[in-house]
Parts: sequence; structure tokens; C-alpha cells
Amino acid sequence: MAGRTQDEEYGAVQTLPAGPDILRTYSGAFVCLEILFGGLVWILVASSNIPLPLLQGWVMFVSVTAFFFSLLFLGVFLSRMVTQIDANWNFLDFAYHFTVFVFYFGAFLLEAAATSLHDLHCNTTMTVQPLLSDNQYNINVAATIFAFVTTACYGCSLALALRRWRP
Repeated sequence: MAGRTQDEEYGAVQTLPAGPDILRTYSGAFVCLEILFGGLVWILVASSNIPLPLLQGWVMFVSVTAFFFSLLFLGVFLSRMVTQIDANWNFLDFAYHFTVFVFYFGAFLLEAAATSLHDLHCNTTMTVQPLLSDNQYNINVAATIFAFVTTACYGCSLALALRRWRP
């Protein structure tokens, strides 16, 4: 087709901007919220002294890993390294947010399950005590709420990444 560029014929590929301009997009704002709320989940679960390590160990792993990978993801875009690395960044954005969304959803469910065990009594030596103290329960409720909010942020980022990847 004479006179038409490939972008005009197939539609321009929409991608995230590099540099500080990423912070002006919805995706950049959601990544910042993911870092903020994910850090809160990490801090809250750690401050509860992890009374149920089998359940909350996974929550800690997911929140810490997602926190650092989200920082790395944002740093790559802020430093404009995306212009130096030849990769399909729309697909990488989608794949990353899909993976973290699935992991964070599981972490949210496990944190909610750990919180729901508040009234479960366990026998420690000769006394029967609740599994979670009132302070640990309150901290776990807050961690559950922030895990849900973080999961929702990753879900919104996933939807935006899907729109960019498959216009």
C-alpha cells in the first residue's frame, strides 16, 4: 500500500513511556500503589511474629518478592533501560502482573485463613491459649485487608497490561 507506513496499516503499538512519564500513567500509579501496599503487607505480617509459619511464610515470600520485583520493574522504566533492551515489554508486563496477581491472590487467601483461626484454642503444656493474641489478630486483620488491596492493584495492572498487549 503506497504512502502508508506499517504503523498506519496495522495500528501503532501502545507501550508504557520510559522515564518519569511512566508515573503519569495509570499503570505507573498502580505500580507505585503495589509497592506501597505490598510493603505494608510485608511489615504487618512480619510484625505479627508469624504465629503460623506454614501459612504466613508464603505470604511473606510473596510480599517480599513482589515488592522487590515491582521496584525493579519501576526502576527499569524510570531509568529508561526499556529503550536499551530489545524485548516485548507489553508481553513482559502482562506476564509479570499475571504471575504476581495469582501469587498474591493465594497469599491473600492464606492470610485470611490465618486470621480466621483467631478463636482456635491450642493446648500449650497445661494451659489452653488462643492461637493468636488480640494484638496479633488485629495486625493480621490489617494485613489481610492490605493483601486484598494489593491483589486488586495487581489485578488492575494486569487488566491494563492485557489491553496494551492485545489491543
